[in-house]
Amino acid sequence: MQFVSYIGASGATWGLVVGDGVVDLGARGPHGSLKAAIAAGDLMDIGAAAQSESPDAALADIAYLPTIPDPEQIFCAGKNYKDHVEEMGFEMPDHLTLFIKANSTLVPHQGQMIRPKVSECLDFEGEICAVIGRETRHVSEAEALDCIAGYTIMVDGSVRDFQKHSVTAGKNFVATGPLGPVMTTADEIPDPSTLHVTTRLNGDVVQDCSANMLIFDIPYIISYLSKITPLQPGDVVATGSPAGSGAGREPLLWMKGGDKLEVEVPRIGTLAVDIVDET
Repeated sequence: MQFVSYIGASGATWGLVVGDGVVDLGARGPHGSLKAAIAAGDLMDIGAAAQSESPDAALADIAYLPTIPDPEQIFCAGKNYKDHVEEMGFEMPDHLTLFIKANSTLVPHQGQMIRPKVSECLDFEGEICAVIGRETRHVSEAEALDCIAGYTIMVDGSVRDFQKHSVTAGKNFVATGPLGPVMTTADEIPDPSTLHVTTRLNGDVVQDCSANMLIFDIPYIISYLSKITPLQPGDVVATGSPAGSGAGREPLLWMKGGDKLEVEVPRIGTLAVDIVDET
């Protein structure tokens, strides 16, 4: 099943994707958001019951929201694809590198990703994300996938000149973190290492890699994070980005106003945004 967060007739809502349409589950209750349904533990039952319902709107007509509009935590793995580490000239890491993104970075599918006026170095990094399905603490790698509600896509927008002196700064400019378009439930993707991410800038493929190139795989990341803090339902875990980012190219390739960016992950969909210059 696939679920989507969007703006419905009465405001922010969420729904089940049925064909080319969406069944408004926020209007039907009992939960007003996808995150609330995940937290309540009845997401799959609600979705199964709604599969026979007629869509309330066409996907082509809705205004998307970020898959989880208000995650409590957004964790991101850095330097986590073998080919990306090699292209950047780094040594293969012995330990997982992590940073946190703020909710203010989030942008929906078909939204606008903002290139800040203080920099020309806005880079693209397409990523596969896991959405946490229940409170998770000290989970083993063997059990980690059972704690995932589903998978979605993120662009980890990186302002590279600021990132050189502060990872937190470079990764947290407003409206630089597209998230969407939908969440595919974990039962549809029993082995996330088989996923493949392709990023296109203005129609040209700039990243193209399988998740089997991850240095630290998704079960390891979830287990590691759960040792640090309790993971909460709806938390987003971005798993890293493969080779091809603008910072690893010669000449360097930065995004600018008027560009169009797409990140495609089969079995999840294609996250598409427009790049606009901050005014």
